[in-house]
Amino acid sequence: MKTAKAMLGTRIKELRKAKGLSQDQLSESIGIDPKHLSRIEVGKSYPYMETLESIANSLEVEIKDLFEFKHLEKDTATVEGVSAMLTGVSVEKLRLVVKFIRTFIK
Repeated sequence: MKTAKAMLGTRIKELRKAKGLSQDQLSESIGIDPKHLSRIEVGKSYPYMETLESIANSLEVEIKDLFEFKHLEKDTATVEGVSAMLTGVSVEKLRLVVKFIRTFIK
């Protein structure tokens, strides 16, 4: 099981990607070095409260939303693997993936 610090980082990364932001874009909007954001997202660094507030504001979520981990605890290896595979995939291909998944789970 991942540590809370690692799950927080995964959650921030998940929310950042859902907003369509790069690490550079988010780090610039919150005023931290992109390397620091990277360390937060991989669970090597824990952000100060002020940084958490800035992250939440930039991602347009409440701070408590950064700590919603239940969906991450199920099978993070699979979720992260699929997420990594889909990074940078065109919208057209993503639509096909969604159609396949819907068909598969029916």
